Amino acid sequence: MTTAYQAPAGTHADTPAASPSSLLAAYRPGPDQAFLAGPHSTLLARGALRHVTDPARAAEALEEARRTVGGTPLLVGAIPFAPGRPARLFVPAEVHRGGPAAEDPAFLLPARRAAAASGRDWTQLPVPAGPLYAEAVAEAVRRMRAGTGPSKVVLARTLELTAPGGADLPAMLARLIHRDPGGHTFAVPAGGAATLVGASPELLVSRRGRTVVSNPLAGSAARSADLAEDIRRAAALLDSPKDLAEHAFVTDAIRRVLEPYCEELTVPQRPTLVRTAAMWHLSTTITATLRDPSVSALELALALHPTPAICGTPTDRARELIAELEPFDRGLYTGAVGWGDADGDGEWVVTLRCAEAEGDGLRLYAGAGVVEASDPEAELAETTAKFGTFLHAVGLEDTK
Repeated sequence: MTTAYQAPAGTHADTPAASPSSLLAAYRPGPDQAFLAGPHSTLLARGALRHVTDPARAAEALEEARRTVGGTPLLVGAIPFAPGRPARLFVPAEVHRGGPAAEDPAFLLPARRAAAASGRDWTQLPVPAGPLYAEAVAEAVRRMRAGTGPSKVVLARTLELTAPGGADLPAMLARLIHRDPGGHTFAVPAGGAATLVGASPELLVSRRGRTVVSNPLAGSAARSADLAEDIRRAAALLDSPKDLAEHAFVTDAIRRVLEPYCEELTVPQRPTLVRTAAMWHLSTTITATLRDPSVSALELALALHPTPAICGTPTDRARELIAELEPFDRGLYTGAVGWGDADGDGEWVVTLRCAEAEGDGLRLYAGAGVVEASDPEAELAETTAKFGTFLHAVGLEDTK
């Protein structure tokens, strides 16, 4: 079914929803299309009534759309990592909604999984190369131990993939959903002819009515194909002082940001474990009730961004070190991607496990949280494991 600005799936019992697989089949990469699939709903946005590069103008754009076309308009797209850089947001002319992708039988069929593989011959170029990334981690640790660095910094690296014809994005999205059906899979415009595509495990913030939820992830371990080893790694992560400290940085920061906006704020004392196909993560689900119902999900996302999970702490010192040690521009990576509507509801996830596709190229991103107790080789291995999500999506399985 096609409905402009219909309310979130499930709020109108008499409004049938399209199947997530049919929405993916209808998706065509471009500057005015977006596809978002999450644990609760799937969304396909088409056409642009207005592009928004400054998130501070989002409410204005939504109210203008409400006046001109009625209903409850949405804003979809991505917010960059660095302040002052342009956001890639738009108010779509059409919004098509479906239920959770994990409940669509089409994504469970083995034949569909096989068909989604690209089969292309990709060349790979890590930037920086593994040894140089390990050196950057070691330098960050040296500064922390000397008292001249931040308490935590997230250092990232990229993997440049190139193949004639580039990526088949709908096929990649199908494989990403197959691999982690409970995650947040997305494809949104990234400026010009580029598309940001990914499958993030981390909810930055959602708002439905006055209910606010944030699910920070920090502290990770690679999965193992051996069941006993996989369980051992999960148990070790849950008992790791280094990873528990890294996780505490994030949950404490989110609590401090949300407290002025919320009441009945609930933060569990210890994290639990969540898993993706490639990684174990320490996870805390924070819930709260909004004090002022006029505060939108996007406003909360902007207040929370960047969390220590993707930048570090203190934020300014971590940003400075990232700019010094990372030999590339993050762009939209470690920003936020999602949707928000004119009533203030919305869902924004941290832009992780993602790649930027343009022409023949696909730039993958992966990062690791560095604290004083970090081991450079272990952080390098973590980024390699995180690349696995996308390498699987394009038919590759490993890198250096």
